[in-house]
Amino acid sequence: MSVQTGTKKKEGGIAETIRVLINALIIALVIRTFLFQPFNIPSGSMIPTLLIGDYLFVSKYSYGYTHYSFPFSPRIFSGRVMGGTPKRGDVVVFRLPRDDSIDYIKRVIGFPGDKIQMIDGVLSINGEPIKRERVEGSCVSDDDVQPVLCYRETLPNGVSFITHYFSNLGFLDNTQVYTVPPGDYFMMGDNRDNSTDSRVLSQVGYVPYENIIGKAQIIFFSIKDGTHVWEVWRWPWDVRWDRIFTLVR
Repeated sequence: MSVQTGTKKKEGGIAETIRVLINALIIALVIRTFLFQPFNIPSGSMIPTLLIGDYLFVSKYSYGYTHYSFPFSPRIFSGRVMGGTPKRGDVVVFRLPRDDSIDYIKRVIGFPGDKIQMIDGVLSINGEPIKRERVEGSCVSDDDVQPVLCYRETLPNGVSFITHYFSNLGFLDNTQVYTVPPGDYFMMGDNRDNSTDSRVLSQVGYVPYENIIGKAQIIFFSIKDGTHVWEVWRWPWDVRWDRIFTLVR
């Protein structure tokens, strides 16, 4: 009769642990590549819809897949696979055209062929000003000194959201007419006077369809600006509990 030394059992346990870890990494990679990818918000360009310190999931499947959908963005193919069309008003993550290593998040405002213009702070699409109503109580201040004006804007397809303005006479509140090229989209931030977006052609400009990563879907965590996620002792006071699991609209 042989005597078990325990060595094989120990080796088997280590091998099993390694297999579990590898399988978990593969599942996580598949989810991140084809289903949902987490992003965090580092700037205030989408206030009040998104705040600095929000963490959200972006659905990768909403508009199909490009080479930007994969880790490290290998150029294994061009165009989109299983492509879907963004809707006007969708909040999307995209790769910055002039530097495709940078992710931006903005709202889809213009489609290919649209003519977009800002006149005294009012957005005009194809020569028609959108509906805009002044609202109170929906402002989220991103500046302790400068007050903001809040409006509910409604796009031609009925999508409605709150926007911020410092005034109606800012640099980006009166613009040229932008004609969106074929295959491109026009993006804008909801914090209109504090957003570098498609209105600034030298910095963002028109966004190719291929550069769109996915649609912002849900906020899964949110913490006040200036607090690090790992500072768990500050969570009871600094986590924005009311924003967790809220949909992005």
